[in-house]
Amino acid sequence: MRTRGIIGALLKSFGPSEHGTRLVRKGRKLGRFVRHKFWLWVFLFAAIFLIYLLLFGLNVHLPAKLEGSGTSIRISARQQILPFHVVGRPPRRQHRKQYLPCEVGFLESVEYLLEPKEVMNFTQFSLEFIDQEGIPSHRPPGFSRTGFDIDAKDKAYMNECKIAVSSCIFGSSDFLRRPTSKKISEYSKKNVCFVMFVDEQTLGKLSSEGHVPDDTGQIGLWKIVIVKKLPYEDMRRTGKVPKFLSHRLFPHSWYSIWLDSKMRLNTDPMLIIEYFLWRTKSEYAISNHYDRHCVSEEVLQNKRLDKFNHTAIDEQFAFYQSDGLTKFDPSDPNTPLPSYVPEGSFIVRAHTPISNLFSCLWFNEVDRFTSRDQLSFAYTYLKLRRMNPDRPFYLSMFKDCERRALVKLFRHREEPSPPGPPPVI
Repeated sequence: MRTRGIIGALLKSFGPSEHGTRLVRKGRKLGRFVRHKFWLWVFLFAAIFLIYLLLFGLNVHLPAKLEGSGTSIRISARQQILPFHVVGRPPRRQHRKQYLPCEVGFLESVEYLLEPKEVMNFTQFSLEFIDQEGIPSHRPPGFSRTGFDIDAKDKAYMNECKIAVSSCIFGSSDFLRRPTSKKISEYSKKNVCFVMFVDEQTLGKLSSEGHVPDDTGQIGLWKIVIVKKLPYEDMRRTGKVPKFLSHRLFPHSWYSIWLDSKMRLNTDPMLIIEYFLWRTKSEYAISNHYDRHCVSEEVLQNKRLDKFNHTAIDEQFAFYQSDGLTKFDPSDPNTPLPSYVPEGSFIVRAHTPISNLFSCLWFNEVDRFTSRDQLSFAYTYLKLRRMNPDRPFYLSMFKDCERRALVKLFRHREEPSPPGPPPVI
């Protein structure tokens, strides 16, 4: 009988004895066992190697030819999927910095809150608005209004608001985040209007996710107000209407708080007003940016992240520089602001004439230039001061960590595509 393997040949040398025959049989079994284990390990290592390739990629060298020549080059599989002007691996993404909330010295309760007399001493002057718009001759037939149409019943509700908290979602760009009810006092629930502006598309999306308004139009504390005939195709720019023009939407309101839809309010509105306006004797409060303080830095960041058309950003910044905007200098003791770049997702306002005027002027900038309002904040404020030296404006910029203490931050559902260049008329 033929023997196989080294072990079998070794055992064969012991001779044909009965004892040797038993050893040969055991040797054959051992040889088959060793061969079986060997192929099992080979298969295991091959599987591990394949999994490694799937997870981390492989620079497999593939033949390619330069167009117009017969020269062969070697291009890795990873390089083939990159743009033609990128060579090798893209740089590793840096870890995002962590910005944490800090302690804010709110009062323990809204009971016995009294509006200080000093707030009545802000600059008073007449600031008129057009309540009924005319119809310009150049407007196309069928477009009798500029848009942002609201139902008469909702307007009547908003006319009664004395203190308003508002936000908006247009184009289904975000989830509905209700204020934390247990953090809101009964006084605020009865006396503060919580209004969420949405378009019909967003309302349909929210309803499909289980957020259906009740018979009074409420979803939790939010009063849902539907806006029709949106004035801009850019949903971000449309959102600037309720953000900056709250004094127009709530014409009889004394105070308003704006928060971006990526936030959930975790603090009582009356405590916010007391801390950021009454205690600081301010009529407008907004936080500075967590990382950037100079407009030129914000310009570069917007272009780096493709937040808007680069040419439009450059034109806006060049205009501001030509009209007096200078570089922010934190070492200058006469700097009128602690930062030229705000974190504009949370704004606390008293509806005073100068505050309303500033909001209108800021809105004008996002209407005629880009919708990136952080670019136009400092220019608007500085020019307002320059053009109205006898009308002081009490604007306070608070710390970004304080803003983070007021709310819970989330990511947007989706980022709208950056708009292209403005149309040529």
